[in-house]
Amino acid sequence: MPFILDPNWLLVSLLISGIGTVLFLYGKKEARLPHLLTGAIFFVYPYFTPNLLIMIVLAIILLTGLWYVTRLGW
Repeated sequence: MPFILDPNWLLVSLLISGIGTVLFLYGKKEARLPHLLTGAIFFVYPYFTPNLLIMIVLAIILLTGLWYVTRLGW
């Protein structure tokens, strides 16, 4: 797995996992299912994403989806 040795990949993966931690803890504390699920997804998907661009695009898509679901009142 050569992508693990890339410092940019490691930094972005750490940032995304940190956002996932915050979302997961907020969702657990406030009993908000969309935040809890999005946080859990943010934990897992960087480990299966070898491409840095795909990882960033997925993070943007997930955060946009969370924003949209929250605006709908969930």
